[in-house]
Amino acid sequence: MIRFHAEIGASAATAKRTPFWLQANQYGIVPDTSPFATIRVGVHANRLYHHYTPTTDATRRKSKFAGWGYGLELIANAGVRKAFLMPEAYAKAQIWRFELAAGRRREWVGLADSTVGSGSYIWSGNALPLPKIQLSLPAYTSIGFTRGVLAFRGFYAHGWFSNQGPVTHSYLHQKALYGRLGKPSWPIKLYGGFNHQVQWGGRSDVIKDKTAIRNGRFPAHFRDYISAVTGVSLGYNPRVDTTQYSYVDRWNRIGNHLGTIDVGMEITGRHYSLLLYRQSIYEDGSLFYLTNIIDGLNGVRFRNSRRSSAEWHFDDFVVELLYTKSQGGAVFGSTDKERGADNYFNHTQYIDGWSYLGRTIGTPFITPARDTRPDLPRYETDSLLAFCNNNRVRVIHLGVAGRFRQCYTFRLKGSISDNAGTYIRPFPTRVRQFSALLTVGFPLRIWRDVQATASLAVDQGRLYTNSTGVYVSVRKTWNRLPKSALSDE
Repeated sequence: MIRFHAEIGASAATAKRTPFWLQANQYGIVPDTSPFATIRVGVHANRLYHHYTPTTDATRRKSKFAGWGYGLELIANAGVRKAFLMPEAYAKAQIWRFELAAGRRREWVGLADSTVGSGSYIWSGNALPLPKIQLSLPAYTSIGFTRGVLAFRGFYAHGWFSNQGPVTHSYLHQKALYGRLGKPSWPIKLYGGFNHQVQWGGRSDVIKDKTAIRNGRFPAHFRDYISAVTGVSLGYNPRVDTTQYSYVDRWNRIGNHLGTIDVGMEITGRHYSLLLYRQSIYEDGSLFYLTNIIDGLNGVRFRNSRRSSAEWHFDDFVVELLYTKSQGGAVFGSTDKERGADNYFNHTQYIDGWSYLGRTIGTPFITPARDTRPDLPRYETDSLLAFCNNNRVRVIHLGVAGRFRQCYTFRLKGSISDNAGTYIRPFPTRVRQFSALLTVGFPLRIWRDVQATASLAVDQGRLYTNSTGVYVSVRKTWNRLPKSALSDE
């Protein structure tokens, strides 16, 4: 199938800053300042070819398959600095269950709700997708002898960060592996897995601290790539060349390592499913010593699959608690009990933090300093402003999605956060923030396959500038099927 879309929209707000939930987890395509107008066009294609094997009872059994696909999306924004964006430009090929993809593509990583939740902790879809090459097993694939009881999915990727900011030409190493215990038809299934993200390599002309960088470059040889992939500390290697490796590299690990370890349980009934999930954060080794075990994302999603002719129908309901205030404590020292001050999404060497083009890659509740009120504390690293000034947060998030009279859709998100800044520069008083979003969609009957959307968002609190904003758009979609069926012999 080939799908085309075109959208035109506009947004305005009572303050210059676009409200939080209008821009968060939108893959970096919504400007952070208002007002603006936007035009979005895109095309996506997916084609699968199945091979059928004759059986003894004169029927055919579907077996191996191959496929290909591509995607391209272009955005033009008026009234803002970054006028042109390309959030997607990729090609992919599939053989059996494996997929090889190259380019920018929208995705999220981890066991968490991706509909009305707050987004996966480590890779939420808040930033523009990074260009990368990725080999994956995208769907849960069973191990043959277990007859579907045990299944796995995962990926291995290499990507590139931008050439802007205090660190340029750095790389992304990314991998994940998740397992499922239980057949798809079982009423209870258990999930577990991990993801590993590493920002490594690159160079800097502005970082002068010789304990953080040598000769203006971070290690980027093949042996350094192996160190980034394995996460092995150079402290165990007595033959490290100290003229090539900085003090930070020598006694820690090459690159900025972070990720989550996830567990989940799904309960499926006749007309519903209930997903419970937990993402535990690791960064700087605190999780290994269990000093930051309290930190993480906890969520419950209820999905209603019952067909209903009633006027109101609720599809998804999500409740989440995000907590990042522990970070293993305020002290990082030489003992196991002093494995704290993780300073989530900030880094001594990669001063850009866990971000891409100024946007947090992970949960949007760990806030870039530029987004917060100017009177809140900030701090500097090597005379440069640190990326994040608020990574110690407690958030309660609610999300609801549903339909009215079958043709009107709605989504509601609401978040209350308690923000404490960072251990290095804590906020002097407790900073609370409320952000909410209501989005309504409905068809325009005068035009076929045209959907109109109206969103209302509000920010009230002491973390962001108080603002109320709206976004309205009209979107047209065309679907084109190939002359033959999607499954070819």
